[in-house]
Amino acid sequence: MANIIIFGLRDIASLAHFYLTHDSGHEVAAFCVDGDYLPEPAVFEGKPVVAFEEVVDIYPPEDFMFFAPMSERNMNQLRAETYQRIKDLGYRFISYVSSRATVFPEAQIGENCFILEDNTIQPFTPIGNNVVMWSGNHIGHHGMVGDHVFFTSHVVLSGHCVVEPYCFFGVNSTIRNAVKVAEGSLIAMSASVVKDTEPWGVYKGVPAKKARVSSKDLNF
Repeated sequence: MANIIIFGLRDIASLAHFYLTHDSGHEVAAFCVDGDYLPEPAVFEGKPVVAFEEVVDIYPPEDFMFFAPMSERNMNQLRAETYQRIKDLGYRFISYVSSRATVFPEAQIGENCFILEDNTIQPFTPIGNNVVMWSGNHIGHHGMVGDHVFFTSHVVLSGHCVVEPYCFFGVNSTIRNAVKVAEGSLIAMSASVVKDTEPWGVYKGVPAKKARVSSKDLNF
């Protein structure tokens, strides 16, 4: 297993520390944030906090790995940018998959994924990099989930669905089988999507209809 640096100091970072401590063989060595956000004292969850600008010198990539399970802000683009900045420094990433998730041994799961308890990932649906799945989702068979996607809780993604990068799924949303969820789609809470979406669209209702606003314009 690995010595881990967690990026961030918010709730998700706190939860990542908890899950890695109680449900993995990894050891959390430190937290990391951009220097402008370094707290005083530089300690979080009993671990040191280091500025991103200094992390390579203190925790070199050959000895440490990163985990950056950040929020969906800016349609996952902020998390994607941070992920790439860390990769550019030469770090590798872990993924966390809960021991209480249903995932078959042959499952293809990318790096920097945060997959919590009670998720079911059926066979033949690869999961991309930098994907967050909160608790209780159903990911159907023979599909594909791209990079930088965020599932909240109790989302049903039926079989043969394709999810392109930067999508967001609200609580209790449902996607019919064989639907393509286009890049940057925001699926609202309890929405029922029955046909392919358009890039950067916002979909809500039953059946879901496209809103006039773009997901790029939302401040969340």
